[in-house]
Amino acid sequence: MLTVEEAAQQLRIGRTQMFALIKSQQVSSVKIGRSRRVPRAALDTYVEQLGDEQHGAAA
Repeated sequence: MLTVEEAAQQLRIGRTQMFALIKSQQVSSVKIGRSRRVPRAALDTYVEQLGDEQHGAAA
């Protein structure tokens, strides 16, 4: 589990953009107490979806 900031660093995007991805449900997250966490698998899934979209658009 990653913090939102750690997840953003992994994707090389800003914290605000990471929160936008979470809010739009493009990246799943869980709330633990007052903290929001992003499972590593959720980042992998998001990146795979981006690849699929780009390959589909190129075809």
